[in-house]
Amino acid sequence: MKDYEEICNELKDNPKVWAVTGAAGFIGSNIVEKLLTINQKVIGLDNFSTGKRKNLEQITSSISDELCSNFTFVEGDIRNIKDCLSITQKTDYVLHQAALGSIPRSINDPHTSNEVNVSGFLNMLDASKSNKVKNFIYASSSSVYGDLETLPKYEEKIGKPLSPYANTKLVNEQYASVYQNTYGFCSTGLRYFNVYGQRQDPSGAYAAVIPLWISSMLNDREIFINGDGETSRDFCFIEDVIQMNIMCAVNANSDRSRVFNVSVGGRTTLNELYKIIKKLVMLQGVKVLKQPIYRGFREGDVRHSQASVAKAVKEIGYKPNFKIEEGLARSIEWYKENI
Repeated sequence: MKDYEEICNELKDNPKVWAVTGAAGFIGSNIVEKLLTINQKVIGLDNFSTGKRKNLEQITSSISDELCSNFTFVEGDIRNIKDCLSITQKTDYVLHQAALGSIPRSINDPHTSNEVNVSGFLNMLDASKSNKVKNFIYASSSSVYGDLETLPKYEEKIGKPLSPYANTKLVNEQYASVYQNTYGFCSTGLRYFNVYGQRQDPSGAYAAVIPLWISSMLNDREIFINGDGETSRDFCFIEDVIQMNIMCAVNANSDRSRVFNVSVGGRTTLNELYKIIKKLVMLQGVKVLKQPIYRGFREGDVRHSQASVAKAVKEIGYKPNFKIEEGLARSIEWYKENI
C-alpha cells in the first residue's frame, strides 16, 4: 500500500483528471489547491450558495500560472444533472464535497438541505457511474452516528439520525450501497469529524465554532459556549481531510463500497477548546479579556463525538498528522492574515 507522499510524487509524474464539487467552499477549495500543486488537472463545480469566489482567487494567486492552467471552473449546480454529467466526462476521480452543511440550517430548512444533499448527491453518483469514473469519493459526516453513545465511533455501528442534515448523509451512504448492489458501481464515503482550518468561514448564522471563536478573539467580540462547555468533539485539521480524499481515490479498492471515519481519534471539550484558542491567540500578541458567555444547548447536537480511525489506517494507509494545538496554531496564523 502506497503512503501519501509516495502517491503525491507519483501523481506529479502521471497526472490524472479530477472533478471536485463544492470547489469554492472551505474543504473543496483546499482540495483543489493541493491537487493543482501536484500537477493534476482539476475541474471544479460550485454555485456559490455557500462557496466564496475569494477562495478560488486565493488559489490562483498562490500557485504558478502553469499550474493554474490545469484548472477549469464551472459555475453550476449539482441539482442540475447536465452539470454533473459535464464535469464527470473523461474524469478519473470525483471528489464530491458539495453540500449544505450545518445541523441548525437543516432544522430551519429541511427541504433545501434534502434537495442539495440527497438529490444533488444522487445526480453526481449517477453521472459518475454513467461516465465510468475510476473512483467516486464523497463527503459523509460523523452526524450519521446520531444517538449512538458508544465511544469511539466505529464505522460498522451507527445510531438514529438526530437532524435532517444527519439523515441526508445517511441516505447518501445508503444510495452508495444500492448503486454497488444494483449497478456494480462502487464508491467511498468519508465521515468527517468537525473539520477546521484555513478558509473556513467565520461569519454568518451557521459558522462553525473554531473559525467563529478565532475571529471573535482577534476582533475583541463576545464568545458564546453552548451548554456547559463539556460537550466534546474530535476536531480534524483540513490537511488530514485532503490526505484522506487523495489516498482513497488512489488506494481504495473499486470492487466494493466502503465508509471511513476521517479525524484524529482524539476528543476535546468546548471548554478545553476555548482555553487552547485563547492561549494561541495571545501568543500572537492579541489580548483576550472577555470571558465566554454560556447559553443553552444547541438543538440536534450530540453530546460527545470521537472517531476510531483504525479502519482508515489499515485499509487506506491514512496517517493523521495534526493534533489539535498544531492545527489551531496554523489556522490562527491564517485568520490573522486574512480576516
